[in-house]
Amino acid sequence: MKNLQPQGVWNNFYSLTQIPRPSGKKEEISQFLANYGRSLGLETIVDKMGNVIIRKPASAGYENHPGVILQGHMDMVPQKNADTKFDFEKGAIRAYVEENKEWVTADGTTLGADNGIGVATAMAILADKSVVHPPLEAFFTVDEETGMYGAFALEGGMLQGKTLLNLDSEQEGELYVGCAGGVDGTAKFDFTPVEVEKGDIALRISLKGCKGGHSGCDIHLQRANAIKLLFRFLKDAVANCEARLADVEGGSLRNAIPREAFATITIPAEGKDDMMELVADYEDLFIREYDGVEDNISLTAEEIACPKTELPEDVQDFLIHAITACPHGVYRMIPEMPDVVETSNNLAMIRMDEKEIVVCCLTRSSVESRKEELQEIIQSVFSIAGATIEFTGSYPGWKPNLKSRILEVMQKVYKDEFGETPRIITIHAGLECGIIGRNYPGMEMISFGPTIEHPHSPDERVNIATVQKFYKYVLATLKSL
Repeated sequence: MKNLQPQGVWNNFYSLTQIPRPSGKKEEISQFLANYGRSLGLETIVDKMGNVIIRKPASAGYENHPGVILQGHMDMVPQKNADTKFDFEKGAIRAYVEENKEWVTADGTTLGADNGIGVATAMAILADKSVVHPPLEAFFTVDEETGMYGAFALEGGMLQGKTLLNLDSEQEGELYVGCAGGVDGTAKFDFTPVEVEKGDIALRISLKGCKGGHSGCDIHLQRANAIKLLFRFLKDAVANCEARLADVEGGSLRNAIPREAFATITIPAEGKDDMMELVADYEDLFIREYDGVEDNISLTAEEIACPKTELPEDVQDFLIHAITACPHGVYRMIPEMPDVVETSNNLAMIRMDEKEIVVCCLTRSSVESRKEELQEIIQSVFSIAGATIEFTGSYPGWKPNLKSRILEVMQKVYKDEFGETPRIITIHAGLECGIIGRNYPGMEMISFGPTIEHPHSPDERVNIATVQKFYKYVLATLKSL
């Protein structure tokens, strides 16, 4: 990988793969980037949150031009396949070039190209004395993936530039000029466990093999939500096979579509054959329904040691009804841009311990009132089911400015460099531009990047040729600015 071009970008990206940097583990990566800036003799600032700002003086003759900010986030989404042994807080990502020489991916885990390639690109530009540019700032934020906490913590006056290039988009040839806002919803069911009926047996139900993906970028692709499918099966199993729910878990991150979900159920021993038949029937049903969308859905049951307790029947039923009724997926498209999602919800995670069940959602919209509308629907669903629900971490969207100077410049540069016209896009995912723009009104912003497929999943990969094209585009843009 280190021999790929542009070598400076790939060398830096390799270094990033060697540093554990899942969201929440920021000290080591923040210190690494700060040390990098200081090693180049550049002014380097680390704020109280761990965000890093590195300033590079303008090239000769460009000192009086308005400053430009190269911005990206240093954390990555920690996702791995169930059969992959890996500790994101200690291990180095096992990245490699695929046999076709077109992609870089990782062995059983997320790669961290989101947003490691953007960070590596800024690092390469900081180090390259041949690059022509106005006054430059590289701004690296912490904990973007879990709530954009680094961007939220940025104080006004810290950044000096007037134009921000966000290097955190995932389709080469597209310029992003707007994004959705979002809010986290957390519902909780309290319960007192009851004893399992004597003579019952326990089965571990596993729903695996879904593609998952980014809950903003991929939500319109109609991929399966493992939690929703599992509870669809559980509803039938409880209603018709005397099943009782003893344990449940699914999903791993608010901004990732759930790929796997698991439940422990108890049933009368004599009902095992019927239950195994029901499992097989639902697996066939899910495979048929998602033909052409999902390739590896599996629903299996395995007999395990019987637990001592299970959910009270009323809590179990309320939970099943709430998960079944909770919206997931696209809620509304943008009327003026019918190919772009306006509002959606990701039913993201469910966890259970001996006294509480927690269900997490991430609701997104580019229209604040629509976000609030869907938020109210979700609140009603869980409130009717007897749960408490709280919404936190609301962040704003980024309103497009189709008349900005930076958009005009970057359209022209792309046409001059590549003979093509870039697509102008509003993205349904959350970007830090909206939050930064709130503290820096009037700052012009564009988000762009190389082609990254399946971010937030172990299938994540980045296209090698587009990284080279992206780097060339950034350099040409800086020169034009």
